[in-house]
Amino acid sequence: MNIRKLLVFALLAVLVAAPAWAQNINAAGATFPYPIYSKWFDEYHKLHPNVQINYQSIGSGGGIRQLLDKTVDFGASDGPMTDEQLQQAGFKILHFPTVLGAAVPSYNIPGITGELKFTPEALAGIFLGKVTKWNDPAIAGANPGVKLPADDIVVIHRSDGSGTTYIWTDYLSKVSSEWQSKVGKNTSVNWPVGLGGKGNEGVAGLLKQTPDSIGYVELIYAIQNSLPYGTVKNSAGEFIKASLAGVSAAAAGAAKSMPEDFRVSITNPPGKDAYPISSFTWLLIPAQIQDSAKKAAIKDFLGWMLTSGQQFSEPLAYAKLPKEVVAKEQKAVALIQ
Repeated sequence: MNIRKLLVFALLAVLVAAPAWAQNINAAGATFPYPIYSKWFDEYHKLHPNVQINYQSIGSGGGIRQLLDKTVDFGASDGPMTDEQLQQAGFKILHFPTVLGAAVPSYNIPGITGELKFTPEALAGIFLGKVTKWNDPAIAGANPGVKLPADDIVVIHRSDGSGTTYIWTDYLSKVSSEWQSKVGKNTSVNWPVGLGGKGNEGVAGLLKQTPDSIGYVELIYAIQNSLPYGTVKNSAGEFIKASLAGVSAAAAGAAKSMPEDFRVSITNPPGKDAYPISSFTWLLIPAQIQDSAKKAAIKDFLGWMLTSGQQFSEPLAYAKLPKEVVAKEQKAVALIQ
C-alpha cells in the first residue's frame, strides 16, 4: 500500500471517529466551586465528546458581569443575583443550586499548628480592624491553653468580585450589627483593613507566604493547600469545624422551604450541628436560549449534574444537594426554553 493510500485511510479514520457535531459552551464565574465544576465538565465531556464546556474561574462578580454582557452562555455565583441585577439583565435568568460548600477562617501563625476557635465577635472584630493582635482577649478567651503571640494580625481578603466574599460578608452582617452598618454584604465591599488576593487561589497563596495572617477561603482550598482552619461558634453556641455533615446540617431547614427561584441564604442557621458559614452555589442560566443545540446540551448537563454528577461532590469536600432541592430543580430545568 503506498503512502497516499495510507494517508487517505488515516484521514477517513479521523473523520469516522470525530463527533458528528461539536458544541462549545462558554461559562465563567465563581472560584468557590471551581474544583467540582472542573471535574464535572471533564466527566460530562467523557460521556458526551461532542460537548465542551469551557469555564473561566474569575470570581462570581466577573461571572455575573459577563452574563449580563452576554459574552458567556451561563454564569456562576456563590451569592444569588440581586433584584437590581436581574432587572438590569433585560432577560430572565434562572438560578440552579449545584452543591453546598463552606467558607473557613484559615490562618498562618508561626508555631501554631492546632485548631483555633473563633467566635462571631472575634471574626467581626478582626475584619473590622478592631482586633489587631493575635493574643487579643477576643481570640485568646476562646482558646485557653494556646500560647498566642502578641504579633499584629495580617488580614487577607479577596480583591476581586467574589461569591466567597458574599458568603463571608453575609455571615458577618448577620452576627455583627457594626459590620452590617459599616460594611454590609456584597461580592465586593470596602474592606476596613487588609491585603487583597485574586480568587480563592490567590488568598490561599497569600496565606501560605504571609506569617501571622488570617483570611477566608472555600474549604477545599484550605485542604488542598494544607492550611489550618478554625472552628466557628454557631448560633447554638457550639464550636463547629467545617465538614460535609456541618454544611448539610446548615442547609436542612432551607431545603424544606426553598423559594421557587432558589435564591436563599443559609449562613448563621439554627441547629447545634450546623456550620455557620455555609452556602449553596449557583449556576446562572438564561431562561431563553436561542441556539437549540446549545439549549439541549445545557439542559442535559443540568439533568446529569443533579443526578449522576452529585457523586463527585464529597471527594472534593462539597456537600451534595438535599433531595428536596434536586426534585425542585429537575422541574425547573423545563423552564429553559
